[in-house]
Amino acid sequence: TARPSYSRVRSLLKAIKFSNSLELQLVLAGPSVLEKYGDITDFVKKDGFDISSKVYSVVDGENKMAMAKTTGLGIIELTNVFNILKPNIVITIADRFETISTAISASYQNIPLGHLQGGEVTGNIDEKVRHAITKLSDLHFVSSEDAKQRVLRLGENPKFVFNTGCPSIDIANKIHNDKRALFNPYKKYGGVGSLPDLENGYVIAMQHPVTNEYEKARSQVKKTLNAIHKLDIPCLWFWPNIDAGSDGTAAGIRHFREMNDLSHFHFFKNMDPEDFLNLVKNSKCLVGNSSVGIRECSFLGVPVVNIGSRQSGRARGINVIDTSYDEIQIRRAIQNQLSKGKYKQDFTYGKANAGKKIANILEIVDPSSHKRIEY
Repeated sequence: TARPSYSRVRSLLKAIKFSNSLELQLVLAGPSVLEKYGDITDFVKKDGFDISSKVYSVVDGENKMAMAKTTGLGIIELTNVFNILKPNIVITIADRFETISTAISASYQNIPLGHLQGGEVTGNIDEKVRHAITKLSDLHFVSSEDAKQRVLRLGENPKFVFNTGCPSIDIANKIHNDKRALFNPYKKYGGVGSLPDLENGYVIAMQHPVTNEYEKARSQVKKTLNAIHKLDIPCLWFWPNIDAGSDGTAAGIRHFREMNDLSHFHFFKNMDPEDFLNLVKNSKCLVGNSSVGIRECSFLGVPVVNIGSRQSGRARGINVIDTSYDEIQIRRAIQNQLSKGKYKQDFTYGKANAGKKIANILEIVDPSSHKRIEY
């Protein structure tokens, strides 16, 4: 349903595709099919997957009302899709408002539901959505032991709660073991802005709006922009997601570009998951509030400056320094991380092979009769 969801599920899609007993039906929905938010269609096709259906359900507005209406429209459209495809089980990912549309559509049609990344805690409405999806789900594929224990405390059957690790770590593991040199992202993906030299190091910035602080999105991103700008280090900045406040974040970025000489900044919308993690792996630091800093960066040992409340409560490795939206704090934290270099690998979110583990479980369940075999 969203740009990051593809990397969270790609290894599982491959495992299902090559399984002798499973058939893959892939539905793209929400912002994942919109150019404005990084349409993933071409990446999906390049990876050899057939798309069973596309759902256009996003109500423009990037505010609370638009999020609620998008959720409702998603329920209507996905209900039709599931009625046509007649799946034996639906797999949904994480905690977004588009994700709960998937969960409701499947549950009310008595289609068994599998949920990836349940049981985690964050600092915004996504946590409520994630726990609601957990209660609607039949199978739980969690990413950490902390998450597994939380799902169990929510009252789910222990026989159907599996700590498989996060499938995005499968990609991170491949990149970690890949010795290829850094590619030229400007030539391959375009983007906008100057073309800073990356040879001597760079940082990556990913800052999304926080749904319960969406009115502050513009002022919050300005603090981060100022902090990185004053450090005068090359920065590759990735565009925000669709959440309420995204228009404020985007407007803040555009205004900052107009008012400042950003000769060391370049901006991207999206790229292939492996290319993105190649950039992350070779960076000096990741700055912002993306879960990439908590998950993949911990596995890759990449230093992270996590800003604000968006990832509050989520299990993390020692590679993360948390700061508030304070320009001086952010700048000092980045300087601290730049001086430390790479961290030791952390396996909080798994040691890879999660996609195959999940597919193996799906191969031995009987979702049509709701009778499941303990794995």
